[in-house]
Amino acid sequence: MGLTGIQIFKLLPKTNCGECGVPTCLAFAMNLASGKAELDKCPYVSDEAREKLAAESAPPIRPLTVGSGEYAVKVGGETVLFRHEKTFVNPPGFAASVSTNEDDASVAGKMDRFKACQYDRVGLKLRPELFAVRDESGDAARFAALAAKVSDGTGAGLILMSENVDALKAAVAGLKEKKPLLYAATAANADAMGQLAAEAACPLTVKGDGTLESVVALTEKLAGMGLKDLVIDTGSRELKKVFEQQILIRRAALKDRYRPLGYPTIILADEMADDLMEQTLVAATFVAKYGGLLVMSDFQAHSIFPLLLERLNIYTDPQRPMTAEQGIYPINNPDENSPVMVTCNFSLTYFIVSGEIESSRVPSWLCVQDTEGLSVMTAWAAGKFSGESVGNFINKCGIKDKVNHKSIIIPGYAAGISGELEEELGGWNVIVGPREASQLPKFLKARKAQ
Repeated sequence: MGLTGIQIFKLLPKTNCGECGVPTCLAFAMNLASGKAELDKCPYVSDEAREKLAAESAPPIRPLTVGSGEYAVKVGGETVLFRHEKTFVNPPGFAASVSTNEDDASVAGKMDRFKACQYDRVGLKLRPELFAVRDESGDAARFAALAAKVSDGTGAGLILMSENVDALKAAVAGLKEKKPLLYAATAANADAMGQLAAEAACPLTVKGDGTLESVVALTEKLAGMGLKDLVIDTGSRELKKVFEQQILIRRAALKDRYRPLGYPTIILADEMADDLMEQTLVAATFVAKYGGLLVMSDFQAHSIFPLLLERLNIYTDPQRPMTAEQGIYPINNPDENSPVMVTCNFSLTYFIVSGEIESSRVPSWLCVQDTEGLSVMTAWAAGKFSGESVGNFINKCGIKDKVNHKSIIIPGYAAGISGELEEELGGWNVIVGPREASQLPKFLKARKAQ
């Protein structure tokens, strides 16, 4: 970035209108300087300032969206090589491949598995988002029908893959609003593909001949045609070479601000390995190293679930702990006589504790207090899980309206707050529970038997 945030700020209208998504023009300028925002977000910037800032304010890796609705995948927009420098922000999308040469049963099976591969973890919905529809029969009508079938049947985002521009045109005609990714512009068809992408207002993949030089030639040509939303496929299919190219692309975009390589990438794992488990290893490699879209031959639970977890871990901000929402969580259908427990909102603590309560089969109320994502011991040491704070939370959260008793169970590691908590709650009996969550089932069953 050539200009600093202050230099950019001097060129902005200084209205502090907030329409860009941040409260002040200074904050917006700082986001522009760090590549986390686009100048188009400001509705009041002057033409003169826009012309001066346009090149400087563009993110080093252009963000774009494939698909629409709940399965839309935003890729690109990254600003660092390593997540510990700041964070990675836009997780890659996972796609399963279907072909016009597949029979209906095979396609239906993949669609069913796509819908089944959805998992709740730490309060988030983990799932794949895309289908790559391949035109391998050369039948444009069949290709368009398959794309429509997959879109209507799953709601997934689409990658439309054909060497035939007319086939792509037929397929995208009824799917423009779904914003599919068109694959792919090559040296032989770049003009026609670029024209189609512009008319359909859809993102476009550029496919090189295995070299970065060929990719640069294509991206420069298409950018000259006015296309901005591009995705890079270098054309390489050998793991080591693709790995090296991903790093070179990322470094060129971030360190050198080299615009012709400042686009997200697509990895065709199904063309790099035949076996699904080998494809999973390929995909795992490029979840960590900069793949924007990852295409596999199928979705199988034992394959996609580890990839979803890897993606979650890598694209979780390392500077901000994952948290559960503060509130009251009923577990095992509790009633007014069920025990009340309290814990912190560090997501790992919440899910371990709630899991142990659920396995005990004892109907219970679990009150989760906001401790800014700290564990019980750390929150207690920091004064964020004290008798006063827990007391205020219990008094205000509404649990008193749900039970007809006055007993609350606190974690064993926070036993020191019991006296102060009794004073805050006024007449409630504070019970010190076990130190370890694994002991909760035995503890709850013993109390129920009393």
